[in-house]
Amino acid sequence: MTSIADIPTAKTPSGGYGSVMPPAVLAFCSDSLAEDIPDLRGIWKVIDALSNGQKLPHTFPIWNHRERIEQAANRVVITGGGVVHDMIADATFENGLDDVMVADFTTPLVVAASYENDVLVLRPKDMPGVEVRRWLEGSHLMWQYHNVFTARLERVVD
Repeated sequence: MTSIADIPTAKTPSGGYGSVMPPAVLAFCSDSLAEDIPDLRGIWKVIDALSNGQKLPHTFPIWNHRERIEQAANRVVITGGGVVHDMIADATFENGLDDVMVADFTTPLVVAASYENDVLVLRPKDMPGVEVRRWLEGSHLMWQYHNVFTARLERVVD
């Protein structure tokens, strides 16, 4: 039996992971998803993306985005866009994400993660009011990246 506590926190490799997603972090974890946490697990691809109510042009990089969400107990790992963001969703910076931004794979990023009303909410440290949110809407994953965009994703692998 492998618990989330037995699995080291994953980090983004230097320069990002490239074009091939690394192996799942929680693949051999035996912990169940914590009670009252929405099941966001799977590999997801963007099928729609809006900014200010307008569809984003297909040249916008988000259209090529795929991400894998892993969950066990209250731990969540989001892998996509070259980063591996591994965190405990307990609303603290101490147990939250401590990694790098996808923009350049070097700028430090510290985030508190929590589940609020069936929504995974990520709040970066020292960025008051900024939130990244993920939630289920029917069979789709919704991803709101603060006020930059909102994307609808479709599960491609369970």
